[in-house]
Amino acid sequence: QVQLVESGGGLVQAGGSLRLSCAASGRTFSNYAMGWFRQAPGKERALIAANSRSGGSTYYADSVKGRFTISRDNAKNTLYLQMNSLKPEDTAVYYCAASYGLGYAMISRADKYDYWGQGTQVTVSS
Repeated sequence: QVQLVESGGGLVQAGGSLRLSCAASGRTFSNYAMGWFRQAPGKERALIAANSRSGGSTYYADSVKGRFTISRDNAKNTLYLQMNSLKPEDTAVYYCAASYGLGYAMISRADKYDYWGQGTQVTVSS
């Protein structure tokens, strides 16, 4: 199975930017569709962005569309999330997740992701 480790979280002011990374190991990274989830205090974990195995297809939740960009480098076994124009409501623990063999048409299905990293905290101050 694949192992996932997130990094890049931290404290940022509203309007600022952060880039999260997710390093994958253990299996062939390009065989996995990848997603970024987040969980704010008192809320359920939610899928906010996803990337197909090739990187050619993406999905964004409405809450982050136009501000966040998901990308991957299959040669480096790494997934990224560029977050711009951050808002206090973006404060959450961010997780990367993987789904083996998931087709591009299914990447928005949050229930299809079954490998998880440990999460990284993002805090946006007003």
